[in-house]
Amino acid sequence: MAAHIEKSDLEALPVLSYQALRPQIRSGDLLFTSGDYLVSKAIQTMTGSAWSHVGIVFHIEAIDRILLLESVEDMGVRFAPLSKYLKNYENGKPYKGRVAIARCDDITPDMVRTLSVFGVDELTRPYDTDEIANVLARITLGKGKRKRDREYICSELVYECFAHAGKEFRYNRKGFISPQDIWLDDRLSLLGRIL
Repeated sequence: MAAHIEKSDLEALPVLSYQALRPQIRSGDLLFTSGDYLVSKAIQTMTGSAWSHVGIVFHIEAIDRILLLESVEDMGVRFAPLSKYLKNYENGKPYKGRVAIARCDDITPDMVRTLSVFGVDELTRPYDTDEIANVLARITLGKGKRKRDREYICSELVYECFAHAGKEFRYNRKGFISPQDIWLDDRLSLLGRIL
């Protein structure tokens, strides 16, 4: 996108029907969320962004499913149906917040294969709870440095999958990568807001 987006700008985007956008969604697309949950709001505040989460979308044509590869606090790295965000995210209710799909314009089929193989190999890896504290220390104290391991916050998982496929998103100057940092990549384009 290469442009910061405010929450008010995001809320002003038209909400497209998932059924209308679904045929356009491709493997390697990115899901961005702007949640109204306590943890989401903390992430938005810490990073100065409307975004609180990012994941990679995979369109599995053989079974006609669209799945999201993501790292979440309570489970770590997982695949979940994208429709879960729209219908049954929590207690039979949709995700509380805004959801958008974006596309990396420079992704090839070979890159999608590589990032998907890496992502599948990382399934069940833990969520990096220590990284949240480290990010906070980097933001408030200017201390700490980037460490690569096999525990992931959402944006680290996206970064590592794409890096293994030959595309690296830029870490921000404070030494971490957030959904906002991925959103700011100039090779991303918005497909649409679906919630």
